[in-house]
Amino acid sequence: MKILVISDTHIQTIKGNFPSKLLEELKSSDACIHAGDFVEYSVFKELSSITKVYGVWGNMDSTGVRKNLPQKQIIRIGNIKIALTHGEGAPHSLITLIKDIFKDEFSEIDIFIFGHSHYPLNKIIDKKVYFNPGSPTDKIFTPYNSYGVIEIIGNVLKRRIVKIG
Repeated sequence: MKILVISDTHIQTIKGNFPSKLLEELKSSDACIHAGDFVEYSVFKELSSITKVYGVWGNMDSTGVRKNLPQKQIIRIGNIKIALTHGEGAPHSLITLIKDIFKDEFSEIDIFIFGHSHYPLNKIIDKKVYFNPGSPTDKIFTPYNSYGVIEIIGNVLKRRIVKIG
């Protein structure tokens, strides 16, 4: 299973705002995980018209997004458990925050997906994967746009960050 991972899109609509490379990747994915800061719920609906979308709200999301999506969720795909949240506060504190948010489920989680910092991260800490795809549309805290791809084959989890442009 191929999953596109995005966060911090900060757009009103994907039309004209979504990189063409990312749109092609979305169309060839089995699912999409969005780690918040859609801005408008219409973006979730547009993405959902292309593939299955899992999403959470972020600190910059409208009331419509917050009303329709959770702040955190756990997704099970095959034997892999994915914890999903956006994050908040200082970027250097995100890992600590995520550990706290999922403290009750921590031992069961294989990969923690989050956003907020716009800075991509693909790291193993204490045998847990922490994955931030960066932002495909906003370079405020990083020199390049990016997104992530996760592949789940049986019990094997492969992951990578893809730079755009």
